[in-house]
Amino acid sequence: MRILLFTGKGGVGKTTLAAATAARLAELGQKVLVVSTDPAHSLGDSLGTPLGAEPAEVELRAEQRTARLHAAEVQTRDLLDRAWSDLREHLRTMLLGAGVGELEAEELTHLPGVEDLLALAEVHRFAFDGVWDAVVVDCGPTAETLRLLALPESLSGYLERLFPAHRRVVRGLLAGVAGSENVERWDGVAEALGRLADRLAELRGTLLSPQTGVRLVLTPEAVVAAETRRTLTALALQQIRVDGLVANRLVPHPGSARGEAATWLRTRRREQENVLADVRAATDLPVRSVLHRAAEPVGPALLELADELYGTDDPLAGAASAPEVELGGGGRSLDAEYTLRLGLPLHEDAEVDLARIGDELAVTVDGRRRLIALPAVLRRCTVTGAVAADDGLTVSFRPDPGQWMR
Repeated sequence: MRILLFTGKGGVGKTTLAAATAARLAELGQKVLVVSTDPAHSLGDSLGTPLGAEPAEVELRAEQRTARLHAAEVQTRDLLDRAWSDLREHLRTMLLGAGVGELEAEELTHLPGVEDLLALAEVHRFAFDGVWDAVVVDCGPTAETLRLLALPESLSGYLERLFPAHRRVVRGLLAGVAGSENVERWDGVAEALGRLADRLAELRGTLLSPQTGVRLVLTPEAVVAAETRRTLTALALQQIRVDGLVANRLVPHPGSARGEAATWLRTRRREQENVLADVRAATDLPVRSVLHRAAEPVGPALLELADELYGTDDPLAGAASAPEVELGGGGRSLDAEYTLRLGLPLHEDAEVDLARIGDELAVTVDGRRRLIALPAVLRRCTVTGAVAADDGLTVSFRPDPGQWMR
């Protein structure tokens, strides 16, 4: 099963292109689910039919063509009331038992980003409870999607620091808070946290799977292209695959036509082609383009849009390898020199910052940070330098004499 995540700056047409991709796959005989996690749901509008929180069959007909697929729009408010309430009550009880005031306990159990996390978990449930060949996800705009895709890893790290993975340690911690005679009373908290940690690990594994890829949608405008380049770097920082870009709403070329309108189209098309040339120069990923249409493609018209988008190509093709983290160098004891290369597509104006935090390397690019666990051989080394290039970031290490003498 392939999972395709469509995202892009708000208003670029990602929902329409996600729906067109699902329609083409369904027309080819694939079992397809298209689902929206965008809070401003418009997937049903694009397909031309109302959608609910559970997958329902949608049929698109155009002349001699038919596509049958399933579609849904995730309702995060319902999920919040249904799925988060139990764990939240467990945590609130634990905090109250530890002497935390009721008002403070109420505030501490509001987990930032939990609605996004539940939406991602719902997509995971749909994907693995069904028999789909492909799941196409209409994500929110870029900023929300980046936060969404980072949540499983960041929350896993948060839980691991607060509640170590080994269940005995968790129970010991809870017993120390509540008193040994109340261990059983608090056991539900440990169980709930354990389930959450397992679910986060599953979600992270799905995002890092070779079968999961992001499709970035953009319009051929300088501002949108600049955001797309930053998004490529941010996704690579999270080791999430991007397997293609789609440039939407390319104005038709007027050819040899004359007149004011033709001159405007010719000028606008030239500007768009210059932007696309810059985008293609900044990445090795395939860049598809779609012309701006006079009529909005809704319902069966998605099949015609898919013709232009994919031609005779397989819509599922193009999965790229994950951004690499490579260890290089070596040597004997204190004379050794090592390098750690991070395969990040850094754009020209990228702001990069590095910091060593214990056994992790904190890498911040354009304000987005990721903690990378250092290989064992580097944990007793110090950072001696770093070089940023188009193909990534290379960090140099040398053994720390003080660490190696211990």
